[in-house]
Amino acid sequence: MTISTVPPDRNLPISQMRYDPRFQVETKADNFDLAAAFRLVRRRMIMIIAITALLMAPTVIIISGLKPAYQAWARLIIHQPLATSLGADDSHSDLLDAKSETERLLSRSIAERVVHELRFNVRPEFNPALREISFIDRIRAMLRGLFDTEKPTSPVRDNIDAIIPEYFRALGVWHEDKSDVIQISFTSNDPELAAAVPNRIISIYLDERKDSLGSRLDSAQKWIRQRITEQQARADIARDAARNYQESMDVVSKEDAQDERIKSIIEVTGREGKIEESRLEVKATISTLEATDNASVAAENIAVPDNISTKQRDLRGQEQDLARLLQTYDGNAETVVDLRGKIQESRADLNLATKQYLQTMRAKLAALDHEAKSIQSILAEAHEKRTRDALVQSELTRLQHIADLEQTSLDKLEDQRRDLAAKAMLPGAELEVLSPASVPIAAQGRGRLFYLVGALLAAISGAVTAAFVIEMSDRTVRSFDQIAAMARTIPAGLIPRLARWENSKTMFEHMPVPMFDEAIRTVVLSLKQSNGGKSPSSIVVTSAHSGEGKSLVARSLAIELAAAAIPVLLVDGDLRRGKLDSFFRSGLMYGLNEFLNGQADLRDIVYRHPSGIDFIPSGRFSLQRRTRSNGLAEIIEMAGAAGQIVIFDSAPVLASTDTVHLTALAERTLAVVRWGKTSRRAVEFSLQQMKSSRNSETVVAINNVNPKSHALYNFSDSELFSKSLMKYYSLK
Repeated sequence: MTISTVPPDRNLPISQMRYDPRFQVETKADNFDLAAAFRLVRRRMIMIIAITALLMAPTVIIISGLKPAYQAWARLIIHQPLATSLGADDSHSDLLDAKSETERLLSRSIAERVVHELRFNVRPEFNPALREISFIDRIRAMLRGLFDTEKPTSPVRDNIDAIIPEYFRALGVWHEDKSDVIQISFTSNDPELAAAVPNRIISIYLDERKDSLGSRLDSAQKWIRQRITEQQARADIARDAARNYQESMDVVSKEDAQDERIKSIIEVTGREGKIEESRLEVKATISTLEATDNASVAAENIAVPDNISTKQRDLRGQEQDLARLLQTYDGNAETVVDLRGKIQESRADLNLATKQYLQTMRAKLAALDHEAKSIQSILAEAHEKRTRDALVQSELTRLQHIADLEQTSLDKLEDQRRDLAAKAMLPGAELEVLSPASVPIAAQGRGRLFYLVGALLAAISGAVTAAFVIEMSDRTVRSFDQIAAMARTIPAGLIPRLARWENSKTMFEHMPVPMFDEAIRTVVLSLKQSNGGKSPSSIVVTSAHSGEGKSLVARSLAIELAAAAIPVLLVDGDLRRGKLDSFFRSGLMYGLNEFLNGQADLRDIVYRHPSGIDFIPSGRFSLQRRTRSNGLAEIIEMAGAAGQIVIFDSAPVLASTDTVHLTALAERTLAVVRWGKTSRRAVEFSLQQMKSSRNSETVVAINNVNPKSHALYNFSDSELFSKSLMKYYSLK
């Protein structure tokens, strides 16, 4: 931004010149580099320090309350007893299930024994009843009491249920995934306790494992002995049943007796066969003898006794002799007749002998039949006895098999009893302690100083990040570089902020603020330059919102012009909330409101101040219809006729349409923008509202600028507040 120095004589007109916004932007504020980041940190230093302090306050309390924590470790592997693994039939590993043993190490029984033996109840670290109640806990309990009608009970000192959770928070037991190594860690403020707990857990684990296994083995042995007694009774009953059955049924179990019985059966069967053959022969003989009447002929076809055979031979010889005699003699020969008589006698004897033989054969057949029946009866009885013996032997075999099964079960139970007795002599588990827990030398972590430094760095980082976020999200106007792209704007200068004691003084007291006075002179010069080198006859001082310092600028312009012997008429145009009368203390009963409503004349509302400034207060606001619609134009004409420059301190342009109407009547409009508060969107919208054919360009002044902060920005007009110029303005 180009700022000209004040001419020697303010009453003299200056040359015809105008601001050209294109020449005002030399450096863009968007160029972000390391220097810009450093300047951002510097201008936001107070906020960064405040955020850092807010973040560090609870952190310091927490870190200061931290106590050194010591952690001790123990690493071990749990095996099956060696004798157990050697006696196993299958080839499984001698390692126990690491997950199951990890759960055993985390059991409640071990925790209670550790708590009792190491006296955790007297340590405030693990016993909540011994701790002092913090302020936050008191507030929390108080708030809880508002909603919970039940009176909270105070913690019991020896309440193990409250100590156990604290114990488990400090304890860590786990096993590595790729190995069977189990690790036990414990964290405590006492290094000796941190080392004692893992070692004590291991010893208690072994004791409980042994006791548990012994109890299980005792129960198992008691049960197995009862089973053996019952099984022994069943085996005895089965053996007695088999023996009694064998004795009662007279079962021959010897193999030779069985062979003898079979041999006799075979002999009887052979004898039966021979008898059958004899019967067949006898039957054949009887049939032959009974089939013919000629005994001699029948005797020739069968086997006969010797006496019959002799008689047959004798008969056959007599018949042969008869045949020879008949060849020689006549049949009536005495010899022939005698021989025939002998033949008849021989034949009769043969028939008689044959009949006697037949009777003998029939008697023999009857004897054979009787003997055959006896043999069949003997065979049937033998077969029946053999069948019965087979059934009896089968039943005996079944009973003996049952007795053998019962004995086998009894033997198995005896083997189990002996196995349990052997296991009772073995330990429950074998531990291989890779590294026992030792007393830690140093505390866990880096120490309080490290955490404080880390927390400080984190708080600073968070504060700087918050500053960057706030800075990047800032859409307020801080430089003319940000509004240079807006059409119809003429920069009028940067007005620095006044201290509270400086702003509290009345407007006519001496305020030795050279930088502020110089900025007001710059605004006056800008108004002249924007008006063709002549001071405008009418000026409207407005802003987008209230509280942006337009009244301060308006009265400062009036004082500056009055000091240069230029007649000035200052009008409080904020008809609703005008406050300039509090500085002039005119004491007038009427003001601009009454004049526009027709309740007062122009001479009744003008107050002539000793400083040379004529002042019109705003008066009392009324909602009556204004009878003098051209009242503002009359004031401008009156001031112009009197050679005065009229300055209107108007209402915010976005709050009142009177300001829009007034900007159309005035020769120049001065828009006041508050540094770091007014948004660019509000500035652009207010400029659109004030657009008119007469007053096409608006002079813009940035008010309430913080010189130190503005000098740290990357704007082109930041050089106005460089250190060298600040020293120049210094009263020292």
